[in-house]
Amino acid sequence: MIGRHPFHAVGEKYIRAVMQAAGAIPFLIPALGDELDLDEVLARIDGLLFTGSPSNVEPHRYRGPASTPGTLHDPHRDATTLPLIPRAVASGVPVLGICRGFQEMNVAFGGTLHQKVHEVAGLMDHRDDESLPLEEQYGPAHDVILEPGGLLRRLAGTDRVRVNSLHSQGVEHLGSDLVVEARAPDGLIEAFRVSGAPRFAVAVQWHPEWKVMGNAFSRTLFAAFGEASLERAREQVSHAE
Repeated sequence: MIGRHPFHAVGEKYIRAVMQAAGAIPFLIPALGDELDLDEVLARIDGLLFTGSPSNVEPHRYRGPASTPGTLHDPHRDATTLPLIPRAVASGVPVLGICRGFQEMNVAFGGTLHQKVHEVAGLMDHRDDESLPLEEQYGPAHDVILEPGGLLRRLAGTDRVRVNSLHSQGVEHLGSDLVVEARAPDGLIEAFRVSGAPRFAVAVQWHPEWKVMGNAFSRTLFAAFGEASLERAREQVSHAE
């Protein structure tokens, strides 16, 4: 809700990251659940970015316990993205998930979530301090260790990168067909890819869209997503001819 009216909205930082670093034109897909013809949507797009959000996936979607009262949810988004994600991947549509998008990709493939990572023994507090200016909230927080032989390690050209950290939820059990790409120092999964996906299908827990052009690894990540989307677009044109 914005005021007293429901809105479908997306943060400008995601729009600019897609335009500047992926070289694509972003369009918002409305969260209309089963009112959308998902096959029609997939036929008309070249790639899908599942963004972060103040809301969390409803826990009944992964057989989790009820959320703490006051937790923000978006059942319309869940009803749209959870069936869309596996269908998009199987159709060869490139997919990039960020923060909530990372979590919903895990749930879409049968995984479960910690609702409060900071309350799990042995795990760090991955939340940001919302009283700080945005520059500090989105500043580098910890390293992630990139898996040997993984896509992200190949893109980064190194075994670790420093990332921001603004999440309270995280992967508990990884979904089927998902392969770990990066972990935080405490072992928490911070990135994964979909094994056997026809094209780019990656999700990260951090926020690479933030000031993307000022971070070499973030630019590379979005560029790889954009490149895969361009390849998909060219293939669609060639099939139409």
